[in-house]
Amino acid sequence: MRNQNKINKVMSAHDFALLGEGKVAYIRSMTSDQFHAAFPDVEELPAGMKLWALLNADGAPIVIGDSREALIANAWEHELQPVSVH
Repeated sequence: MRNQNKINKVMSAHDFALLGEGKVAYIRSMTSDQFHAAFPDVEELPAGMKLWALLNADGAPIVIGDSREALIANAWEHELQPVSVH
């Protein structure tokens, strides 16, 4: 009979947030209102503005802009693999 004892490891929320740090950056479309709600410490942006955010693997903002293409170029420039978040 085979050993059926399996060990299931669960990654902590902290470790999961760090997965891809320094290698992956997330690109997300959002409004300035959504951005300010997610990152209240960031300087106030004009209400209702559509923008793109480049986020670190842990969700921290790296840069925001009005062009997805510019953020992709920024990610490549900093040797980050950009991925889209929907």
